[in-house]
Amino acid sequence: MSELENRVEPANPEESHVATVLLLDVSASMSDNDKISQLNEGLRIFRDEVCQDERACKRVDLAVVTFGGAVEVIHDFSSIDGFEPPELSAKGQTPMGQAILKAIEMIEQRKAYYKNNAIDYFRPWIFMITDGEPTDISPESAQWKEVVKAVREGENNRKFLFFAIGVEPANMGILSKIAPEARPPQRLAHGRFKELFSWVSKSQQAIANSQLGQMTPLPPVNSWAEIPSK
Repeated sequence: MSELENRVEPANPEESHVATVLLLDVSASMSDNDKISQLNEGLRIFRDEVCQDERACKRVDLAVVTFGGAVEVIHDFSSIDGFEPPELSAKGQTPMGQAILKAIEMIEQRKAYYKNNAIDYFRPWIFMITDGEPTDISPESAQWKEVVKAVREGENNRKFLFFAIGVEPANMGILSKIAPEARPPQRLAHGRFKELFSWVSKSQQAIANSQLGQMTPLPPVNSWAEIPSK
């Protein structure tokens, strides 16, 4: 935990918090077919819709990490109402492996922050959106095994929930090998970024309005996911 976090009074400490990392691919291919613009619009939709719910606005803590050429923490954890959506641009390759490990590290640090400040919290989310496949790790390499192990063990030990969303032309086979077996990756239907981010906001609102330890059903994904014909 940073010295700054130790000095800053936590926002809404009386509330149970849900930490969410949006893990966003901004590699060069995201400039195709206006995907980066739709991603930027989706961030604004997400922030605005969550902030319309008074309890969710107090409970949802958001961080944004991008990977395109390099892994960058665009926005470190804060209450959702403290998030100003940036204007992302597309560049570089796809260091997905490094990005996933960074997101997991940030989640663990945030949980330690909650514990040190006696703040209750729901299981955190890592929500990844990508239109490609990792360029920094390859199947069966030591780095690949480290990433997959971190995702699978994190899920199995209830440390976080990991979601992988593939945008055309994402390699869904590769994403399936990274994502938890119990929650395979979903492919985004063409142009459905708005619907995707609206689903994330509704899901976060549902969790924020639930009780700790309660099983919270999420909205159906048929508004944005590409459902296989067979």
